Amino acid sequence: MGALDASWFPVAAGPWSAQMESYLVNIDIDPEQVVRWLMVERQRGGSGLDVSAWRFNRRCPIEPRVEDRFGDEEREDLSDEVTVARLEIAPTHAGEGWRVVVAVEVELEPIVPGQDSAEDERAPIDLDTFYLEFIRSGRGTASVTAEAESTEAEAHLVEFLRAVETNAHVPAGRRARPGKVA
Repeated sequence: MGALDASWFPVAAGPWSAQMESYLVNIDIDPEQVVRWLMVERQRGGSGLDVSAWRFNRRCPIEPRVEDRFGDEEREDLSDEVTVARLEIAPTHAGEGWRVVVAVEVELEPIVPGQDSAEDERAPIDLDTFYLEFIRSGRGTASVTAEAESTEAEAHLVEFLRAVETNAHVPAGRRARPGKVA
């Protein structure tokens, strides 16, 4: 399985449901570090961030291999079932114009023709479930992407990422101002 393709993910409801004009920001950060940082912030009660997570199953066709001994019709029907989990992080004030997405794709089992699979319906999950089932378990392929809609938004995003990388947190009991994390 190769890199994650963001087009597989349904668009989140809320302020990000409309496509924002943005550009991707290059980041190199461990997905577990991002999630653990969010968990500490939640515990301290001061993140100023909207966090939502969900998972869904989808089928994807299996690429034919030379050693497969299926006829053309069977080969077309053979697919893998994949569970996709997505965690979106954005400032509480949507006008800040940035978001970070932690995505995990876990390949399940090949599906043979006539076998039922779970629906492609998106199911919300909480941060702890996302961490335990998809990050901590080490199953699947995880990645972190970020986007900002302006250079000002990118500056706020870089500030957020720096707080995550250095494990800087808002002092206990205080709430971060919109756009400010630490």
